[in-house]
Amino acid sequence: MAIYRVPICSAFLALLVFSSLSPARSEEGGAEGVQETAVLTLDASNFSETVAKYPLIVVEFYAPWCGHCQRLAPEYEKAAAILSKDDPPVVLAKVDANDEMNKELASKYEVRGYPTLKILRNQGNNIQEYKGPREAEGIVEYLKKQVGPASVEIKSSEDVSSLIKDKKIFIVAVFPDYSCEEFKNFMAVAEKLRSDYDFGHTLDAKLLPRGDLTVSGPVVRLFKPFDELFVDFQDFHGDALENFIETASVPKVTTFDKDPSNRPFLMKFFNNPNTKAMLFLNFSNEYFDAFKSKYYEVAEHHKGKNISFLIGDLDASQGAFQFFGLKEEQVPLIILQETGGQKYLKPNLEPDQIATWVEDYLSGSLTPFKKSEPIPEVNNEPVKVVVADSLHDVVFKSRKNVLLEFYAPWCGHCKNLAPILEEVAVSFQNDDDVVIAKMDATANDVPKEFNVQGYPTMYFSSASGKLVQYDGGRTKEDIIDFIQKNRDATIQDATIQKDTTVQSESLKDEL
Repeated sequence: MAIYRVPICSAFLALLVFSSLSPARSEEGGAEGVQETAVLTLDASNFSETVAKYPLIVVEFYAPWCGHCQRLAPEYEKAAAILSKDDPPVVLAKVDANDEMNKELASKYEVRGYPTLKILRNQGNNIQEYKGPREAEGIVEYLKKQVGPASVEIKSSEDVSSLIKDKKIFIVAVFPDYSCEEFKNFMAVAEKLRSDYDFGHTLDAKLLPRGDLTVSGPVVRLFKPFDELFVDFQDFHGDALENFIETASVPKVTTFDKDPSNRPFLMKFFNNPNTKAMLFLNFSNEYFDAFKSKYYEVAEHHKGKNISFLIGDLDASQGAFQFFGLKEEQVPLIILQETGGQKYLKPNLEPDQIATWVEDYLSGSLTPFKKSEPIPEVNNEPVKVVVADSLHDVVFKSRKNVLLEFYAPWCGHCKNLAPILEEVAVSFQNDDDVVIAKMDATANDVPKEFNVQGYPTMYFSSASGKLVQYDGGRTKEDIIDFIQKNRDATIQDATIQKDTTVQSESLKDEL
């Protein structure tokens, strides 16, 4: 039987960012009044054939139950209608990645969350992540730049004013002529990174704002709306140039607020593999400037030490607070999350405590913070409720056979599984050695012993401590059979061990 599971990925935080910045809509919000004719519907049967027809096509991998997908749908449709009239047209398509027939397709394109958008070029051989806006106007603007040359030639001051904006990153290369090797390398990097950045090139540095206006190049100048506002670079080797762009385009401290122009930097922050330090406070409070000054000093001091810094406005951070299990009364607070998921928290922070707290983390003297719901005072339903603070006692210390489901309240597959687990639990309710339990993995931290990559995920822990992930069918009979087989093995092992002990004792008596 097919196993359905809602995938989890690092982009989940990015979706929290988008949801906090987007206008509110109901979960059921669809493309009311818009006939879905401009967005192509693809599946495994026609995907390759359709992609091969277009030099560029954008594909959204979605799930019908996904609220973010539902909110995107009318904007995606509007953008598709506009872009279909361009010359050449930009084609937008969608694939139901939740459909069993498209699972292999979703796996091929590394779909780990919904919605996932991919820009496909050259019959699908060139694959890039879509990292642009999620509203129609922004989608159109972003995708129009994906057509034509990857870098635009700057010939006049009018070109400069139309291309280089105060709130965006723009990368310009200055050359003495366009026949040099450096120009070829620059264009190759621009083509590779065009979905993430805007590129330009010119023969006249005098047209550019900021910096030395007498250079003839070759030199790359990266304009940015933060920190030192621009930086120059002269190594045109592909890897070095890519690394420079990726590094220089990250703010010393990323700002998390409701300004849409900060979205690209937030995406970079949350997708970065570094340890993440996040300071949350009220931007309108009188103490904001003191916190910001101290925080920037700490960020500068730890630059290059694999820690990324973010400062977040309480008003824009409700999704993040829910994700991390934080409370408004803890503000100002700083939370630090490692790549492996370990977290550290300092609530009710003072500005002068920031530097010391980060140093304490680096020295290993802090105690990790664990997100957990309260342990239930009453837990008498057939399926027992487990929280982070009770998991080890219920699963590993109870010496019982425990089937534990990790679920999300919004997950459709979890809702379908709930009555089945209830029936399984009722079947074992007179058996004190078997426990059927569940844990809300969105409200509790999942221990590292469990590899929860999607919802629902089930694990069985035998009385002897053997931990096995359940990947069987989703019927009552399938689950009961699995428990009995694994439990029987545990009982058999215990019986063999007991028999061996008896034989040994008997042998000792004879000797």
